[in-house]
Parts: sequence; C-alpha cells; structure tokens
Amino acid sequence: MKSIKVTPDEMSRRTARFKDLKSYQYQQEAANAIPMEVMERIAANRVYPVMVPEAYSGRSAQAPVKGTPGLVLSIAECPPGDGPAMHIHEQTIENFFCLSGRFEIAWGDPGEEHSVVLEPLDFISVPPGVPRKFTNISATETGRLFVIIQVQTEQQSDRIAYQPELRAEIERKHGSRTVEALDRIGIRFDAGV
Repeated sequence: MKSIKVTPDEMSRRTARFKDLKSYQYQQEAANAIPMEVMERIAANRVYPVMVPEAYSGRSAQAPVKGTPGLVLSIAECPPGDGPAMHIHEQTIENFFCLSGRFEIAWGDPGEEHSVVLEPLDFISVPPGVPRKFTNISATETGRLFVIIQVQTEQQSDRIAYQPELRAEIERKHGSRTVEALDRIGIRFDAGV
C-alpha cells in the first residue's frame, strides 16, 4: 500500500485540544442568542463538540474537527447531580463512554424507567426513539462522558425531543424567539416523556 502524505497544517485541522474547546452552550449563545442557562437546563452543564460531519447542522455544528458523515463526537461535563432533562434522540444512536465520575443512565417512559450506573471506562449504547437522561451521581467529582452519536440518515443532523412542559417553562422565562432558535438547531418539544 502506498502511504498518503499529510502536512502538519492538514493534521492541525484534524486535531482538537480540550483546553481550546468551546461548549455548545457558549457557541449557541454567541451564534443564535440562546441563553447559556437554557442550554444548561436541557443538556449537561457543558457539552464540548469535538467532531461532526462536514455537512452537519445542529447544536454541535461548530465542532473544530470536520469528519465523514455519520459520526458526532462530544464530551459532556457534569458537576455532581447534573445532567440533561429526559429526552429522545429521534433518529440517532447515542453512545456513552464514562471518562470520569459515576453516571446513572436512565431510560424508558414514565412509570417504566430503568437505569444502570456507569463507572469510569464503562460504555452503553441507547437506540433511537428511547427516552433517556444521564446524571453524574458522584458525590464530589465533576464527571465526563465521551458521547458518540451515530447519525443513520442522509441528513446529517440530530433531532432531539423534550417534554412540552419544558418548552412552556423556557418560553415563559426567555421568550418565543429562544424556542424558535432551539427549533432551528434541532431541539423540539413534542416528546411524550
């Protein structure tokens, strides 16, 4: 096999350094005027996009590394007790690899919820359409999950649905423009979770 030559400049575009990553809470506030408080309410305290497909649209679109279709990589960072609201990834598989801390991964409809605890280096894969949430259950440690989203559709996006009650809360506190901006990045409020 003949090797391929890659310049240092080309490799720099394929490198993400954690110290330089901006959370999508920060990115969405700057790009779409979605208050960080709103993104923190529906997602983990901080989510750092690392890599997305070149044509990806959605909350992680500003990731520093652009890859091939089908794969979105990020790091979710949660202080003790933190995690996203119950939600459904409509068309993507969401995978969690515990880097640090301890995380309870819960799934299922109300009254039928199940959960498992991930310790460092444990992994779980949640299929599309399943209500899920994760919570850092560590007593004092900030936890980090490596989140791997597998996009299975031609459209390179990741639609997520939350409960309509959450929409009402956000609209009451932050106005309809915030809800409309969330919709533009693939966050909807029509899940029956």
